[in-house]
Amino acid sequence: METKYQEIMKEMLNRISDGHFKPGDKLPSIRSLSEDFGCSLNTIVKAYSEMEKEHKIYSVPKSGYYLLGSRQTESSASEEIIDFSSAGPDRWNMPYRDYQHCMNQAIELYKEEMFQYSEPLGLQSLRYQLAQQLQDLQVFTSSKRICVVSGSQQALDLLVSLPFPNEKEEICVEQPTHFSFTDSITSRGLKAVGIEISQNGIDLDYLEKVFKERSIKFFYTVSRFQNPTGYSYTNEEKRKIVKLAQKYDVYIIEDDYMGDLDTKRKADPMFAYDPSGRVIYTKSFSKVLLPGLRLGMAVLPEELLKDFSRAKFAADVHTPVLTQGALEIYLSSGMYHAHIQKLRRQYKKKGTILKQAYLNHLPSNASYTGGDSGFYSMIKLPSGIKAKQLVEHLKKKNVLVQDATNMYLPAYKKENRIRLSVSQVEDRKIPIGVRKIGEGIRDLQR
Repeated sequence: METKYQEIMKEMLNRISDGHFKPGDKLPSIRSLSEDFGCSLNTIVKAYSEMEKEHKIYSVPKSGYYLLGSRQTESSASEEIIDFSSAGPDRWNMPYRDYQHCMNQAIELYKEEMFQYSEPLGLQSLRYQLAQQLQDLQVFTSSKRICVVSGSQQALDLLVSLPFPNEKEEICVEQPTHFSFTDSITSRGLKAVGIEISQNGIDLDYLEKVFKERSIKFFYTVSRFQNPTGYSYTNEEKRKIVKLAQKYDVYIIEDDYMGDLDTKRKADPMFAYDPSGRVIYTKSFSKVLLPGLRLGMAVLPEELLKDFSRAKFAADVHTPVLTQGALEIYLSSGMYHAHIQKLRRQYKKKGTILKQAYLNHLPSNASYTGGDSGFYSMIKLPSGIKAKQLVEHLKKKNVLVQDATNMYLPAYKKENRIRLSVSQVEDRKIPIGVRKIGEGIRDLQR
């Protein structure tokens, strides 16, 4: 049986769903609602507090409560834009309040230490906690080999420039791959060899040829839910890639920033097949926690620690200590584990809806990859259609998708791929948007 405050919550949420309140609107005062519902002020406070915990509303001191979201004009609201181009985490499911609590605790626990200079490799207490946390992902390592970074991209950007023990110079990278890593390579004029990744993964025979004939310093791979294809390697593929790296003295940088979302609990990272240092493991919390925190980590071989620490110090001295302390508390409290369990279910559901929509609405001469996590998926357009044409065509239909052309190195560029992410798209809108994409492809074919 519902209590009085739950009845009030239900009624307020119904009013919000019906459009009685718009995003950004100020909600009725506690006193006026208590009169409307004939209950105590404390009951209304309880209802509003629970809605705030669920991130439906927010409070402004000495002002009142407001509906979460920004104000829209009537025309923009009615247009119902479906944004498949944004690949950030679902803002409605981010643990703002929990993390705020951890930030406050960190300040109280560490006091002045939070605002002093720290070690370039990160707080030792956080590194220890990360080592414990990584065991759930089958990454077993000492905290001494862990470096806390300002997002995993910082680790990648430092590693591309560092000399490696194998004294090789070229980088092998999946094609396509995410913008930031492509920029790290091209902005420095580094030698890079691309290997195409498709719905069937990569050609391992060609990878061996590259390792054997070229001076490959490391192979950069996103082993799970690759950006932009959404592809995840099988355990057998990972094992074979590690064996090739061992055979030809090539390092692997395994970017596993999406690994927490993997619902296949028997899936191992490449690191599990060679924890000695051949595989450098990087991870970020941007896609599963709060992107603005800019927190990530790398597990480095001992022979790279000194040079990496020096480069990290030159880049930013150290990662902000306050956010490190809050992350330590968030991990150790069990909040992170509970949050991840919820996200796995949410994104798996989105991925299932997306793949069914592909089957229902894409023309037979268009193919797709990925979609399992709900984060990344790529559509290969039929011959004769360029991604930029479809992007502009779909804008007119209020559907936003990402042209993947710039996610390729110049020598490997393909212009008929688009990337989709449904991480921030409401479940009900996914089939509608994919149907419009299918219609757009058919329009351009005609």
